Amino acid sequence: MKNVLTILVVFLCCTLCNAQQTEVSALKYEDLEKKIQSEKDKFLVVNFWATTCAPCLKELPHFMEVNNQYAGNPKFKMLLVSLDRLVDKEKVLKFIKNKSLTAEVVLLDDIKRMNIWIPRFEKEWDGNIPVTIFYKNGEKIHFNDGEMSKEELEKTITENL
Repeated sequence: MKNVLTILVVFLCCTLCNAQQTEVSALKYEDLEKKIQSEKDKFLVVNFWATTCAPCLKELPHFMEVNNQYAGNPKFKMLLVSLDRLVDKEKVLKFIKNKSLTAEVVLLDDIKRMNIWIPRFEKEWDGNIPVTIFYKNGEKIHFNDGEMSKEELEKTITENL
């Protein structure tokens, strides 16, 4: 009986860790900013990407491997911010399912104001993606402009978590 319970608990944990989103929230910049601030107690990895961006798609499997590594750590969270258009929301949802994305995905529906919010995230950001911003205790600690290797991602996390 004890073995059956252990197996059940392990199965449920694995299922929850690998659960995929069934809905994607569309946010304005201010909502995303509040969401980031609400995660003050976590080491937060925020990746800006799009389904049409080849370097983004190349790095996403590395991000999912690392996200799955830290899935049991309550002090870690990964947030994938899609810059796809709002009309492509279903495409993004299908992409999440097809690529087995386990990190939370939101859609930043604020393209018309990108010249306002891009420099608010990072003055050095020229608008290209992928971009990854790392936060610790609600403060930005690292900005990565461009594609990240799994090793770079892991190094940044282990040095700061």
